[in-house]
Amino acid sequence: MIRAALLLLASLAAGPALAAGPDLGAVQQQATNWPAIVMFLFFVLLTLGITYRAAKGSKSAADFYAAGGGISARTNALAIAGDYMSAASFLGISGLVYTSGFDGLIYSTGFLVGWPIVLFQRLRNLGKFTFADVASFRLDQTAIRIISATGTLVVVAFYLIAQMVGAGKLIQLLFGLPYLYAVIIVGVLMIVYVAFGGMKATTWVQVIKACLLLGGATFMAGAVLYRYGFNPETLFAKSVEVHPKGEAIMAPGGLVANPVEAISLGVGLMFGTAGLPHILMRFFTVSDAQAARKSVFYATGLIGYFYILTFIIGFGGIALLMSDPSYFKLGPAGAFDKLKDMVGGTNMVAVNLANAVGGPYFLGFISAVAFATILAVVAGLTLAGASAVSHDLYAQVIARGRTTEAHEVNLSKIAAVVIGVVAIWLGYVFENQNVAFMVGLAFSVAASCNFPVLAMSILWRGTTTWGALAGGLVGLVAAVVMVVLSKAVWVATLGNPAPLFPYDNPALFSMPLAFATIWVVSSIDRSRRAARERAAFEAQYVRSETGIGAAGAHAH
Repeated sequence: MIRAALLLLASLAAGPALAAGPDLGAVQQQATNWPAIVMFLFFVLLTLGITYRAAKGSKSAADFYAAGGGISARTNALAIAGDYMSAASFLGISGLVYTSGFDGLIYSTGFLVGWPIVLFQRLRNLGKFTFADVASFRLDQTAIRIISATGTLVVVAFYLIAQMVGAGKLIQLLFGLPYLYAVIIVGVLMIVYVAFGGMKATTWVQVIKACLLLGGATFMAGAVLYRYGFNPETLFAKSVEVHPKGEAIMAPGGLVANPVEAISLGVGLMFGTAGLPHILMRFFTVSDAQAARKSVFYATGLIGYFYILTFIIGFGGIALLMSDPSYFKLGPAGAFDKLKDMVGGTNMVAVNLANAVGGPYFLGFISAVAFATILAVVAGLTLAGASAVSHDLYAQVIARGRTTEAHEVNLSKIAAVVIGVVAIWLGYVFENQNVAFMVGLAFSVAASCNFPVLAMSILWRGTTTWGALAGGLVGLVAAVVMVVLSKAVWVATLGNPAPLFPYDNPALFSMPLAFATIWVVSSIDRSRRAARERAAFEAQYVRSETGIGAAGAHAH
């Protein structure tokens, strides 16, 4: 009954993704950008070579899911940073700074401050391959793995749709290739990376992408500062001079004026980070908990540096592009015209700035890096989804104790192919739909379902299976329903006159609801299993502190 109810709710949760929305408008296809295509082909050939080597070295489930735990802390930090520095971060935050000034940093601040929360989770010593291993350590395997896998698949589904549509629009705009070709290219490559190379290939794709993105953004920000004598005050003064909002771009409140909305957005970004399945999987690729903590420490520095660069790029866009619209090579030319949206709000300011400071070849380089960024992120998402199907649902629930490691890995590869094909189809179906809300929904589900179950199972002795199960379901359903009833979906996508839920970001309400449900249900659970689970907490704590490991250590 529990499994059937969870699977039914998982299908209902995915329902809003199929709703039709308003047309984003036709994206004008540009002339074929050969420098960008050549640079991207070089990236693809390099990463395919790495995938070939990774495939030869993947002999076990540990190799496929976690790169055998052999990734160094510094390499893993680059991979984590690569996972996190998505096209939404690079193009979107610089675009928000371009339109709103300092307020554009609200997203980067929310992303960054989520890392200390991740740092305090004892994932590496309690888990094996996925965060469901940790959440189910002392609780019922079947129930907790199903709710954890459901949360993972919902996050992956919504995130993948946004990324696939974004890839198609971006390539259509930058490379001059048809939308369908772009979606197919991304889907096929992510299938190859995951199905053949597993975590090793996915890790090195992220590392290479992170280095290229950091290098390109550093050059761009340095070129902007060079134009203004490496004096940020001069850059800001020029931005205030040419921006239609004037000095308002240096003050808060221009992007999110409602305090409740701002707090809810921050909560979703902070705690959603700690519940993203493709990010959490990276903690199992290193040898021990100390290396995992080092990975987070180094990654935080890299990500913080990157967000400083996007801040400079955004203000550089104001100072250079608004004062000389001739730099615009994509989208409409004009001082304050927003460039053509990639995914309902992510614009091309950074790409046009690349042309302004580095000419057509640097424009091609940044275009190729932007595409590689999406490709790397969808590979990580696909691996997380495939792992949830093969490891959490099949190996640990459906065929528990009746399967082999080789069969589990083969099933994961099949799942990666299926997810890739479905992602291509969804990317094509949603070409002209407003999918901007899906990224917010992915973070809301991660913060309201995945994070409460994970945190309470690790940190509170009183957590029981029934409490975690009820809390996870309440958080999942609440996050999805609140997003559907918000202005972003209920009005902008479904065409209703007014929202039924007043805020676009529900995490401030849905996440505490999940935590409260876990506490209440666990507190009233007086079953024998609950008593065993509470007693097992001490053993869990000892193992998490000593790093003994979690394999086979369950309370029942």
